[in-house]
Amino acid sequence: MQHAVGSPLPPPHQPGHGPAAGWPPAAHHPGPHHPGAHQGPAPVPPPPPAPGYPGPPPAPAPHPAAPRHVPVPPAPDTTGHLPLPPGGPVAASGAPPAAPAAPDPGTATLAVLLIGPAGAGKTSVAKYWADHRRVPTAHISLDDVREWVRSGFADPQSGWNDNSEAQYRLARRTCGFAARNFLANGISCILDDAVFPDRPVVGLGGWKRHVGPGLLPVVLLPGLDVVLERNAERTGNRRLTDEEVARIHGRMAGWYGSGLPIIDNSQLGVPETARVLDDVLARSLASPPKW
Repeated sequence: MQHAVGSPLPPPHQPGHGPAAGWPPAAHHPGPHHPGAHQGPAPVPPPPPAPGYPGPPPAPAPHPAAPRHVPVPPAPDTTGHLPLPPGGPVAASGAPPAAPAAPDPGTATLAVLLIGPAGAGKTSVAKYWADHRRVPTAHISLDDVREWVRSGFADPQSGWNDNSEAQYRLARRTCGFAARNFLANGISCILDDAVFPDRPVVGLGGWKRHVGPGLLPVVLLPGLDVVLERNAERTGNRRLTDEEVARIHGRMAGWYGSGLPIIDNSQLGVPETARVLDDVLARSLASPPKW
């Protein structure tokens, strides 16, 4: 059947037959010639130009294909050399990582609880230690906070009762809140209190809840004769009877064997005790006590 306009349709491509005349040949993939392999049809040359018309411009010469650079894998290193990443050295293979250095107790932000009986020198040592640190440090005294109550003050010298117990709990909680506020603003603090080892829930455990798990407790426990002598120099409601001082000192002896660091400052002045306190805190920072 002939179309009214145009040339006849090309015949369908048959396997084994080349394309019809005038149709572009299939792309020929370059590659090595293997005898016997099927070769594509030869390209059909263009028809000569008609007389009086210039021929088509010559086709540009094909550019040679750029050589492909295939990355060569590096040879395996057999010298034992360890390449260092940027930013610092690394440990040799199989070596344990170096332990981080413990913070300097003179510059670290700390929360210290100084424990001891009446007359142990807690307040004097805490003030001196706070005054001579190289970083901002606050001294929070439980007795000072407890004495904020002017009317209705529950004095234990008048008898230990529920009212005095409640005021002590309130004072400890207030000191804990103050310590956390100081620490949150980068200011160290040292607190002092007569914490008894036989009352862990309301004593040391209460301080840990109020201040935080990073609290560093240290026990200041001189001999009984030293405590009695220092207590005798006190005045006002902070001076206790010798019987009360002896009873408190006996209960404080329970800290021995508890795992907390204990400083016997019987033969030490305040500056010497403060220096020993720094040494104890350095060990506590390197290996925190279990409590």
